[in-house]
Amino acid sequence: MTTIDVNNLSKTFGKTVAVNNVSFEVERGRIFGLLGPNGAGKTTTIRMINFIMPPDEGEILINGVKAGPKTQRWIGYMPEERGLYKKMKVGEQLIYLAQLKGLTASDAREKIRYWLKRFGAYDWHSKTVGELSKGMSQKIQFIATIVHDPDIYIFDEPFSGLDPINSELLKEIIIELREKGKTILFSTHRMEQVEQMCDDICLFNNGKVVLTGNLRKVKKDFGKNTVLIEFEGDPTFLDQLENVRINNRSTNFAEIRILEGLDHQDILRKAMENTEVHKFQLVEPSLNEIFISTVGEDNIKQQELAV
Repeated sequence: MTTIDVNNLSKTFGKTVAVNNVSFEVERGRIFGLLGPNGAGKTTTIRMINFIMPPDEGEILINGVKAGPKTQRWIGYMPEERGLYKKMKVGEQLIYLAQLKGLTASDAREKIRYWLKRFGAYDWHSKTVGELSKGMSQKIQFIATIVHDPDIYIFDEPFSGLDPINSELLKEIIIELREKGKTILFSTHRMEQVEQMCDDICLFNNGKVVLTGNLRKVKKDFGKNTVLIEFEGDPTFLDQLENVRINNRSTNFAEIRILEGLDHQDILRKAMENTEVHKFQLVEPSLNEIFISTVGEDNIKQQELAV
Protein backbone atom coordinates (compact mmCIF):
# COMPACT_ATOMS: atom_id res chain seq x y z
CA MET A 1 0.00 0.00 0.00
CA THR A 2 1.29 3.45 -0.94
CA THR A 3 1.85 5.85 1.97
CA ILE A 4 3.43 8.80 0.11
CA ASP A 5 2.43 9.39 -3.51
CA VAL A 6 4.29 12.17 -5.33
CA ASN A 7 2.90 13.05 -8.77
CA ASN A 8 4.53 15.39 -11.34
CA LEU A 9 5.93 17.71 -8.68
CA SER A 10 7.68 20.93 -9.73
CA LYS A 11 9.04 23.91 -7.80
CA THR A 12 10.87 26.99 -9.10
CA PHE A 13 12.66 29.75 -7.18
CA GLY A 14 13.09 32.69 -9.53
CA LYS A 15 14.94 31.33 -12.54
CA THR A 16 16.11 28.23 -10.69
CA VAL A 17 14.15 25.03 -11.24
CA ALA A 18 14.67 23.19 -7.94
CA VAL A 19 12.30 20.28 -8.65
CA ASN A 20 11.33 19.33 -12.18
CA ASN A 21 8.31 17.04 -12.78
CA VAL A 22 9.20 14.54 -10.04
CA SER A 23 7.13 11.41 -9.35
CA PHE A 24 7.69 8.49 -6.97
CA GLU A 25 5.84 6.31 -4.46
CA VAL A 26 6.81 5.31 -0.93
CA GLU A 27 5.24 2.04 0.22
CA ARG A 28 4.02 1.40 3.74
CA GLY A 29 6.45 -0.35 6.07
CA ARG A 30 9.53 0.23 3.92
CA ILE A 31 12.65 2.40 4.05
CA PHE A 32 12.86 4.69 1.03
CA GLY A 33 16.09 6.53 0.23
CA LEU A 34 15.98 9.88 -1.52
CA LEU A 35 19.49 10.18 -2.93
CA GLY A 36 21.63 12.60 -4.83
CA PRO A 37 24.29 15.28 -4.48
CA ASN A 38 23.79 18.49 -2.52
CA GLY A 39 21.52 20.85 -4.45
CA ALA A 40 19.77 18.05 -6.36
CA GLY A 41 16.29 18.98 -5.08
CA LYS A 42 15.89 16.47 -2.26
CA THR A 43 15.26 18.92 0.59
CA THR A 44 12.83 21.02 -1.47
CA THR A 45 10.84 17.86 -2.26
CA ILE A 46 10.80 16.87 1.41
CA ARG A 47 9.56 20.32 2.44
CA MET A 48 6.69 20.03 -0.03
CA ILE A 49 5.78 16.57 1.27
CA ASN A 50 5.69 18.07 4.79
CA PHE A 51 3.54 20.98 3.55
CA ILE A 52 6.15 23.51 4.60
CA MET A 53 5.96 24.97 1.10
CA PRO A 54 3.44 24.35 -1.69
CA PRO A 55 4.42 22.92 -5.09
CA ASP A 56 4.08 25.07 -8.18
CA GLU A 57 2.72 22.04 -10.02
CA GLY A 58 1.82 18.48 -9.16
CA GLU A 59 0.19 16.72 -6.22
CA ILE A 60 1.28 14.95 -3.04
CA LEU A 61 -0.97 12.40 -1.32
CA ILE A 62 -0.28 11.08 2.19
CA ASN A 63 -2.34 7.96 2.88
CA GLY A 64 -4.59 9.10 0.04
CA VAL A 65 -5.08 12.59 1.50
CA LYS A 66 -3.71 15.70 -0.20
CA ALA A 67 -0.72 17.07 1.73
CA GLY A 68 -1.83 19.79 4.16
CA PRO A 69 -2.12 20.64 7.86
CA LYS A 70 -3.93 17.36 8.55
CA THR A 71 -1.20 15.18 7.04
CA GLN A 72 1.52 17.07 8.96
CA ARG A 73 0.25 15.41 12.16
CA TRP A 74 0.94 11.96 10.72
CA ILE A 75 4.62 12.66 10.09
CA GLY A 76 7.69 12.85 12.28
CA TYR A 77 10.02 15.22 10.42
CA MET A 78 13.69 15.81 11.16
CA PRO A 79 14.91 18.70 8.99
CA GLU A 80 18.46 19.13 7.79
CA GLU A 81 18.54 22.53 9.53
CA ARG A 82 18.09 21.53 13.16
CA GLY A 83 15.38 23.43 15.05
CA LEU A 84 16.17 23.16 18.74
CA TYR A 85 16.03 26.09 21.17
CA LYS A 86 19.61 26.55 22.38
CA LYS A 87 18.78 28.22 25.71
CA MET A 88 16.14 25.66 26.71
CA LYS A 89 16.97 22.57 28.78
CA VAL A 90 16.93 19.26 26.91
CA GLY A 91 14.23 17.63 29.04
CA GLU A 92 11.93 20.65 29.02
CA GLN A 93 12.35 21.04 25.28
CA LEU A 94 11.56 17.42 24.50
CA ILE A 95 8.45 17.50 26.68
CA TYR A 96 7.30 20.73 25.01
CA LEU A 97 7.80 19.33 21.50
CA ALA A 98 6.11 16.03 22.41
CA GLN A 99 3.08 17.87 23.78
CA LEU A 100 2.84 19.86 20.56
CA LYS A 101 2.48 16.49 18.82
CA GLY A 102 -0.38 15.46 21.12
CA LEU A 103 1.27 13.55 23.98
CA THR A 104 0.29 14.23 27.58
CA ALA A 105 3.06 15.45 29.87
CA SER A 106 3.19 12.11 31.72
CA ASP A 107 3.35 10.06 28.49
CA ALA A 108 5.98 12.40 27.12
CA ARG A 109 8.18 12.03 30.23
CA GLU A 110 7.98 8.23 30.06
CA LYS A 111 8.88 8.05 26.37
CA ILE A 112 11.61 10.70 26.67
CA ARG A 113 13.16 8.81 29.59
CA TYR A 114 13.29 5.65 27.46
CA TRP A 115 14.88 7.33 24.45
CA LEU A 116 17.43 9.32 26.44
CA LYS A 117 18.55 6.09 28.09
CA ARG A 118 18.63 4.33 24.71
CA PHE A 119 21.01 6.99 23.39
CA GLY A 120 23.12 7.03 26.55
CA ALA A 121 22.01 10.61 27.13
CA TYR A 122 19.95 10.49 30.31
CA ASP A 123 22.35 12.77 32.19
CA TRP A 124 21.80 15.46 29.51
CA HIS A 125 18.27 16.05 30.79
CA SER A 126 19.16 19.27 32.62
CA LYS A 127 21.68 20.59 30.11
CA THR A 128 20.78 23.38 27.72
CA VAL A 129 20.99 22.58 24.02
CA GLY A 130 23.67 25.25 23.66
CA GLU A 131 25.96 23.15 25.88
CA LEU A 132 25.74 20.13 23.55
CA SER A 133 28.03 19.20 20.70
CA LYS A 134 26.69 18.90 17.17
CA GLY A 135 26.43 15.13 17.48
CA MET A 136 24.68 15.35 20.86
CA SER A 137 22.21 17.90 19.49
CA GLN A 138 21.60 15.58 16.56
CA LYS A 139 20.53 12.80 18.89
CA ILE A 140 18.16 15.10 20.78
CA GLN A 141 16.64 16.25 17.48
CA PHE A 142 16.15 12.61 16.49
CA ILE A 143 14.38 11.86 19.79
CA ALA A 144 12.13 14.88 19.28
CA THR A 145 11.20 13.51 15.85
CA ILE A 146 10.24 10.00 16.94
CA VAL A 147 8.99 10.42 20.52
CA HIS A 148 5.28 10.81 19.58
CA ASP A 149 5.37 7.52 17.59
CA PRO A 150 3.93 8.64 14.22
CA ASP A 151 3.33 6.21 11.36
CA ILE A 152 5.56 8.12 8.91
CA TYR A 153 9.10 9.38 9.48
CA ILE A 154 11.01 11.74 7.22
CA PHE A 155 14.68 12.31 8.01
CA ASP A 156 16.75 14.83 6.05
CA GLU A 157 20.48 13.97 6.32
CA PRO A 158 19.95 12.21 9.68
CA PHE A 159 23.56 11.02 10.05
CA SER A 160 25.16 14.44 9.68
CA GLY A 161 27.49 15.18 12.60
CA LEU A 162 27.36 11.67 14.10
CA ASP A 163 30.40 9.52 14.77
CA PRO A 164 30.42 5.91 13.46
CA ILE A 165 29.14 4.41 16.73
CA ASN A 166 26.13 6.73 16.93
CA SER A 167 25.49 6.38 13.20
CA GLU A 168 25.18 2.62 13.74
CA LEU A 169 22.77 3.20 16.65
CA LEU A 170 20.63 5.49 14.50
CA LYS A 171 20.56 2.92 11.68
CA GLU A 172 19.57 0.22 14.16
CA ILE A 173 16.65 2.29 15.44
CA ILE A 174 15.45 3.23 11.93
CA ILE A 175 15.43 -0.45 10.95
CA GLU A 176 13.51 -1.26 14.16
CA LEU A 177 10.90 1.35 13.20
CA ARG A 178 10.54 -0.31 9.79
CA GLU A 179 10.08 -3.70 11.47
CA LYS A 180 7.20 -2.18 13.46
CA GLY A 181 5.46 -1.28 10.19
CA LYS A 182 6.48 2.37 10.09
CA THR A 183 7.16 4.11 6.79
CA ILE A 184 10.53 5.86 6.56
CA LEU A 185 11.77 8.28 3.93
CA PHE A 186 15.23 9.69 4.37
CA SER A 187 17.41 11.92 2.29
CA THR A 188 21.16 11.62 2.06
CA HIS A 189 24.11 12.09 -0.25
CA ARG A 190 25.90 9.20 1.51
CA MET A 191 25.32 6.27 -0.82
CA GLU A 192 26.91 3.66 1.45
CA GLN A 193 24.33 4.33 4.18
CA VAL A 194 21.50 3.66 1.74
CA GLU A 195 22.94 0.31 0.66
CA GLN A 196 22.89 -0.87 4.27
CA MET A 197 19.33 0.19 5.02
CA CYS A 198 16.99 0.96 2.14
CA ASP A 199 14.36 -1.21 0.48
CA ASP A 200 13.70 1.29 -2.32
CA ILE A 201 15.51 4.30 -3.75
CA CYS A 202 14.91 7.42 -5.79
CA LEU A 203 17.97 9.03 -7.36
CA PHE A 204 17.87 12.80 -7.93
CA ASN A 205 20.09 14.91 -10.13
CA ASN A 206 19.54 18.56 -11.10
CA GLY A 207 15.98 18.53 -9.80
CA LYS A 208 14.93 15.43 -11.74
CA VAL A 209 14.41 11.78 -10.89
CA VAL A 210 16.95 9.81 -12.91
CA LEU A 211 16.42 6.39 -11.36
CA THR A 212 13.89 4.84 -8.97
CA GLY A 213 12.88 1.38 -7.85
CA ASN A 214 13.63 -1.52 -5.55
CA LEU A 215 17.28 -1.36 -4.48
CA ARG A 216 18.03 -5.03 -5.07
CA LYS A 217 16.43 -4.93 -8.52
CA VAL A 218 18.29 -1.75 -9.48
CA LYS A 219 21.63 -3.31 -8.57
CA LYS A 220 20.74 -6.57 -10.33
CA ASP A 221 19.72 -4.70 -13.49
CA PHE A 222 23.15 -3.11 -13.69
CA GLY A 223 24.74 -6.55 -13.63
CA LYS A 224 28.05 -7.73 -12.21
CA ASN A 225 30.27 -5.24 -13.97
CA THR A 226 32.58 -4.14 -11.16
CA VAL A 227 35.86 -5.79 -10.16
CA LEU A 228 37.28 -5.65 -6.65
CA ILE A 229 40.97 -6.53 -6.61
CA GLU A 230 43.51 -6.74 -3.80
CA PHE A 231 47.14 -7.21 -4.77
CA GLU A 232 50.74 -6.73 -3.76
CA GLY A 233 53.24 -5.27 -6.18
CA ASP A 234 53.49 -2.58 -8.84
CA PRO A 235 50.08 -0.85 -9.19
CA THR A 236 50.91 0.87 -12.49
CA PHE A 237 49.18 -1.91 -14.44
CA LEU A 238 45.94 -0.11 -13.52
CA ASP A 239 47.02 2.86 -15.62
CA GLN A 240 47.33 0.59 -18.67
CA LEU A 241 43.73 -0.63 -18.56
CA GLU A 242 41.35 0.74 -21.20
CA ASN A 243 37.55 0.96 -21.21
CA VAL A 244 37.39 1.04 -17.42
CA ARG A 245 36.84 3.58 -14.68
CA ILE A 246 38.88 3.07 -11.51
CA ASN A 247 37.25 3.98 -8.19
CA ASN A 248 38.58 3.87 -4.63
CA ARG A 249 42.12 3.18 -5.72
CA SER A 250 44.76 2.76 -3.04
CA THR A 251 48.22 1.19 -2.80
CA ASN A 252 47.03 -2.43 -2.80
CA PHE A 253 43.36 -2.20 -3.76
CA ALA A 254 41.17 -0.99 -6.61
CA GLU A 255 37.48 -0.97 -7.49
CA ILE A 256 37.28 -1.12 -11.28
CA ARG A 257 34.14 -0.43 -13.29
CA ILE A 258 34.14 -2.28 -16.63
CA LEU A 259 32.68 -0.08 -19.35
CA GLU A 260 32.63 -1.63 -22.82
CA GLY A 261 34.59 -4.21 -24.82
CA LEU A 262 36.70 -5.57 -21.97
CA ASP A 263 36.54 -9.04 -20.39
CA HIS A 264 37.18 -9.10 -16.65
CA GLN A 265 39.64 -11.95 -17.29
CA ASP A 266 41.79 -9.46 -19.19
CA ILE A 267 42.06 -7.41 -16.01
CA LEU A 268 43.01 -10.49 -14.02
CA ARG A 269 45.72 -11.48 -16.53
CA LYS A 270 47.19 -7.99 -16.53
CA ALA A 271 47.19 -7.94 -12.73
CA MET A 272 48.87 -11.35 -12.46
CA GLU A 273 51.59 -10.32 -14.91
CA ASN A 274 52.55 -7.43 -12.64
CA THR A 275 51.49 -8.28 -9.08
CA GLU A 276 50.61 -11.03 -6.65
CA VAL A 277 46.80 -11.10 -6.60
CA HIS A 278 45.22 -11.84 -3.21
CA LYS A 279 41.58 -11.24 -4.13
CA PHE A 280 39.73 -10.86 -7.42
CA GLN A 281 35.95 -10.57 -7.31
CA LEU A 282 33.31 -9.64 -9.89
CA VAL A 283 30.42 -7.90 -8.09
CA GLU A 284 27.37 -5.74 -8.60
CA PRO A 285 28.27 -2.04 -8.63
CA SER A 286 27.95 0.13 -5.55
CA LEU A 287 25.21 2.73 -5.45
CA ASN A 288 27.84 5.41 -5.87
CA GLU A 289 28.97 3.68 -9.06
CA ILE A 290 25.36 3.34 -10.25
CA PHE A 291 24.85 7.06 -9.71
CA ILE A 292 27.95 7.93 -11.74
CA SER A 293 26.88 5.54 -14.49
CA THR A 294 23.35 6.94 -14.56
CA VAL A 295 24.16 10.65 -14.69
CA GLY A 296 27.68 10.57 -16.13
CA GLU A 297 29.04 10.24 -19.61
CA ASP A 298 28.73 6.47 -19.67
CA ASN A 299 25.07 6.47 -18.62
CA ILE A 300 24.36 3.14 -20.26
CA LYS A 301 21.24 2.46 -18.20
CA GLN A 302 19.70 5.91 -18.05
CA GLN A 303 17.22 5.49 -20.90
CA GLU A 304 16.16 2.07 -19.65
CA LEU A 305 15.69 2.90 -15.97
CA ALA A 306 14.95 6.61 -15.60
CA VAL A 307 11.44 7.66 -14.78
